[in-house]
Amino acid sequence: MDDVQDAPKRHQNGPHIPHLVPNEDSDDSDDEHPNDDGNRGLLTGSLRSERHFEPPKASAARIWPQIKSIVIESAPTLLMTTISLLFTGKLLDKVSHWRAMQEVDQLIMIIPVVLNLNGNLEMNLSARLGTAANVGELDDPAVRRMIIIGSLALLQVQTVSVSFLAACVALVLGRFVPRSSAHPPTPPSSSNTTATVVRELMTYALDFRETSPEIGRRSGIPTLIMVASTAMTAAALSGLLLGSFMCTLVVLCRKYDRDPDNIAPAIASCLGDLFTLVLLGFVSTLLIPFIRTPIPFVVGVLVVCCAISCFIYTLKNEKVRPLLKEGWSPLFGAMAISSGTGIVLDMFVSRYAGFAVLAVVISGLPGAAGSILVSRLSTSLHAAALSLNNALPSYSSSLKHPEPSPLLTMITLLVITIPVEMIFLSILNALDWLNLPILFVAFSILFFCVAVFASLVIARLLTNFLWSRNKDPDMYALPIHSALMDLIGQLLLVLCFEIISKMGGQVKMRT
Repeated sequence: MDDVQDAPKRHQNGPHIPHLVPNEDSDDSDDEHPNDDGNRGLLTGSLRSERHFEPPKASAARIWPQIKSIVIESAPTLLMTTISLLFTGKLLDKVSHWRAMQEVDQLIMIIPVVLNLNGNLEMNLSARLGTAANVGELDDPAVRRMIIIGSLALLQVQTVSVSFLAACVALVLGRFVPRSSAHPPTPPSSSNTTATVVRELMTYALDFRETSPEIGRRSGIPTLIMVASTAMTAAALSGLLLGSFMCTLVVLCRKYDRDPDNIAPAIASCLGDLFTLVLLGFVSTLLIPFIRTPIPFVVGVLVVCCAISCFIYTLKNEKVRPLLKEGWSPLFGAMAISSGTGIVLDMFVSRYAGFAVLAVVISGLPGAAGSILVSRLSTSLHAAALSLNNALPSYSSSLKHPEPSPLLTMITLLVITIPVEMIFLSILNALDWLNLPILFVAFSILFFCVAVFASLVIARLLTNFLWSRNKDPDMYALPIHSALMDLIGQLLLVLCFEIISKMGGQVKMRT
C-alpha cells in the first residue's frame, strides 16, 4: 500500500469503471512486487488490476503543498464535525420530550438504528462521489448528471429499505425492553455515538413517562405503520436533502480545486445524524395525531412507491446499477457491532459522570479522521488501477501530481486532531458542562491520540484488505470502520476513567 499514494487530484472511477485488461507484462510486474497489497482489486465487482503501479518520487518541496491542503481542508471539517456531534446530542434531549416520542416507545428505539444506518449510507455516497470527482468522471456534464441522479435514486432505495427494517426491529424491541422507574432517570447527554445513544434512550426516554397505560405502551399494526411511515419518510427526506447537499459539495470541491476526500465524508457523518434526527422529530409530530387513521399508511405507501420508482430508475442507470447488490452486509454488520457495543459498555456508562459527553470526541472525531483516510486511500487505489490501463485522463494523472505517502497522511491527520480535541475540552470547560482536572485532561488527550492512531491504522488495513478481496472500499469500509471506532473509542475512555479513578482523580458534571 505504501506504493500507492493518495491524492486529491487523482481520479478513481466513480460508481462504475469499465473492466481493465492486464497488460502482457503483468505477471513479471507481480513477481517483482509480491508484497504489494494495494495493486489489485475491483470496483463494483468488475475491476481487477494485475500490474504494479509505481508512483513518482516526490520531493519535499512538492509534497508540502499537499500536506498544507490536507490541513486547511480537514481541520475545519473535523472541528465542525465535533461541534455538530455535541449539539446533535443536545437536540436529542429536546426531541425525546416531544409528544410523539413520549407516546410511542418505538419511535425512541428507532432513533439510534436509523441514525447509524443513514449516517453510513451518506458516508458511502460522499466517498463514491469523491472518487468519481477525483478521477474526472464528474467533469463531463452528461456523465455527472447520470451519476448524481443515479446516486440519489440509489440512496432513496437504500434508506427506505433499511428504515423499514429498523421499524420492524423497534417493534420487536418494544415488546421486550423492560421499564424501570425505581430510580429517577438521568437526562441524555450530548453524545450521539450509537452505543451511547442506545443505552441512554433505553434508560431515560422509556423510564421518563407517565404511568398511564395508554402512554408509551402502544403496539400492534397501527404502531408499526406509524413507526415505519415516520422512519421511511424521515430517511427519504434526509437522503434527498442531505444527498443533494453532498452532491453539490463534491461538485463545488472539484470546481474550486479542493479535494472532496478531505471534506465530504466527515461532513456527511455529522450532518447525516443531525438532518435525520430533526426530520424524525418533525415527521413524527405531524403524524402522531393521526395514528389511529389511515393517514400514516397512505404516507408510507407513497414513500414506498417513490422508492420503487427510484429502484426502477437505478436498474436503468448503467453507472449505479451494479451498486444495488453491494454494500448491504457492512451496513447490518455495523449495526450489530454497535448494538453489541451498547450492551458491553452499559455498566460503564452509568458509572462515570460525563462519560457520554466525552465519548463524542474519543469516538466520533477519530472515526471522522479515519473516514478521510479511507476515502483518500480508496481514491488512490482506483486511480492506480485506471493508470495501469491508461484510462486515467492526463490532466488528472498522479504522475503530474505527486502526493504524500499514506504514512505521511496518517501522521498529518493525527497532528490535526490533537488541537481539535483541546478545543473541544476547552468548550466543555468554558460552558461549565464538565469539571476537568488537569490529570484527567492529560490522560484523555493521551488516550485520544491512541484512538486516532487505532482509527487510522484500522482504516488503512481495512481498505487494503477489502481491495485485496475485490470489494470496493467506498462501499464496504466506512460502516465497519465507524462501528469499530465506536467500540474502541469508548473502551479506551473506560480505561481512562479507570486509571484516573485509581489515581484518585474524578470528573464531575457541573450543574
